[in-house]
Amino acid sequence: MSQHARTEPDSPRMRLRPLDETGARQIEHWFDHPEVQRRLGGRSWIRRQLRLLGEQSPAAFRGATVLRAHGWLGLDPAGTPVAFVCGDVYDRWVRHHGEGPEGPLLSDAVPGPALGLAHLVDPARWRLGHGRSVLRAVLAHPDVGDVRTFFLGIDADNHASRRCATSAGFTLPDPGPDHEGMLYYRRVRPS
Repeated sequence: MSQHARTEPDSPRMRLRPLDETGARQIEHWFDHPEVQRRLGGRSWIRRQLRLLGEQSPAAFRGATVLRAHGWLGLDPAGTPVAFVCGDVYDRWVRHHGEGPEGPLLSDAVPGPALGLAHLVDPARWRLGHGRSVLRAVLAHPDVGDVRTFFLGIDADNHASRRCATSAGFTLPDPGPDHEGMLYYRRVRPS
């Protein structure tokens, strides 16, 4: 039986713990993996995320206002970090097409609050259902109970992350990548 088939029926339970300095140290070696470096960069990426989580003031980003930021470690039932997920909550979601002479080129505004997510699974634990589990845990987390729409930005050629997003109930409203080669998967919270 393939690893992929083995993980399809269900995914492991996941508990979220806010990212802190200790947590960043626990997972920074994940960023030494060549595929993670290609997609996200090296260890400085998690350090930057930790720093951004400490910034509290609303900020404009690509035509939307960042209301707050979240970052969590996904812990397996034994309490071991197996995934990381982070994101910004925006006043709305807009598709960004780059910069024009008058400022950002935007379309497809979706009312917020909207949460743009990024996630990473420990490379030693890929294809075990942890990606799907951490995404589901975020969707159920009380800190994002006000969020109406969730988005995942995924490199168009990252087929594993695309399958993960779909398995967690996200859909791809626009199959065309943006100007950076990203696809945006969406999940709307039921009313």
